[in-house]
Amino acid sequence: MSRSARRITATVLATGALLGAAALPATADGRDHDRGRDRQRSAIVLGEIQYESPGRDNGSNRSLNAEWVTVTNTSRHSVNLRGWTLTDESRRSYTFDLRLAGRSSVRVHTGVGRDTRHDVYQDRRNYVWDSRDTATLRDNRGRKIDSESWGRHRDGGHRDGGRDGGRDGGHRGNR
Repeated sequence: MSRSARRITATVLATGALLGAAALPATADGRDHDRGRDRQRSAIVLGEIQYESPGRDNGSNRSLNAEWVTVTNTSRHSVNLRGWTLTDESRRSYTFDLRLAGRSSVRVHTGVGRDTRHDVYQDRRNYVWDSRDTATLRDNRGRKIDSESWGRHRDGGHRDGGRDGGRDGGHRGNR
């Protein structure tokens, strides 16, 4: 085989190897290579978030319950959420005590109310979700399952104003 034919063959083989490696995802083997442990995608995710109640924030129970976070089970099977927590950046935490049916959601309201299959209440007398915040969902072992940020976290910018000013919509939709 001539020298130029060997070079061409070597180039073709090297290019094929590079393309093949690039086509495989980094976690194709199911491992989180950065942490060296198995990485499982949870069927439980954060969905829509109403982080500031619409209208006047007058501190009434109705206004408190108009801010909420939705937790969704994307699988066909029910999941026991007993002991799971939903926390904001200020470490205000709600602990779940429910089983979430497959392909269903539960809305976690801030104020006081009667828990149902689709709505649960933190029984708080003060707002939780600010215009710049992060909702973090953890399982009963404290492992982070999902999180969603908005405000300065979302766009890297900084918005002035608190509850009574500087609103930026107050709602985060499904990802």
